[in-house]
Amino acid sequence: MQTTINYRYERSASRLTVGAHLFGILALILLLVWLLHYRGGIDYDSDNSDRVFNVHPFLMFFGFIFFAGEAMMAYKTVMSGHKVQKYVHALLHLVALCSGIFGICINDMYSLHSWIGLTTFILYGLQVPATFLFSRGMSESSRLRIVPWHMSMGRALLYLSICAALTGLMEKFAFLRISNVLGRRESHLINFTGLSILLFGIFVDLSVALARYV
Repeated sequence: MQTTINYRYERSASRLTVGAHLFGILALILLLVWLLHYRGGIDYDSDNSDRVFNVHPFLMFFGFIFFAGEAMMAYKTVMSGHKVQKYVHALLHLVALCSGIFGICINDMYSLHSWIGLTTFILYGLQVPATFLFSRGMSESSRLRIVPWHMSMGRALLYLSICAALTGLMEKFAFLRISNVLGRRESHLINFTGLSILLFGIFVDLSVALARYV
């Protein structure tokens, strides 16, 4: 007798999803403090190249990583039926994809950050539409077989995007060559921002991996 696996989350939220939200909001606050206070602000149409560049880390974290994480947790955070949760899941992934399109910055491809970032974004851009398009004509049993692969790929891409974010912060820190007292404060802020992004990803991943247990 074949056992049907139920991948629908039993609870609307857990301590893991709460932790993910807290670290995600903390990372966003720290990132904004860094970009607005230390790096001169965010302005896509500015004549100041630094302000234009600051759009990149803002959109790639808040628009891409944060919303992708929210999409992964949608089945636990959206208190509604499975169909509504599925649409919210898809919508949040679409927001993440669009934010990544506007936020991606390809001036060169020499750094590890650029290699990881571009690879992650291409794979993400392929997975999101492919999963929803191919699953439409599949039987229920085929969809159930795809779900673990879809979840695993999503979790892997989340960690790849976080690797891109952390290597990007390290690369920017190296370019700044911070040495004075004020600069050391900025370096601490960058470090805490990176740790918050990493912890956000870990808690998102745990909330998805342990969804049937917590």
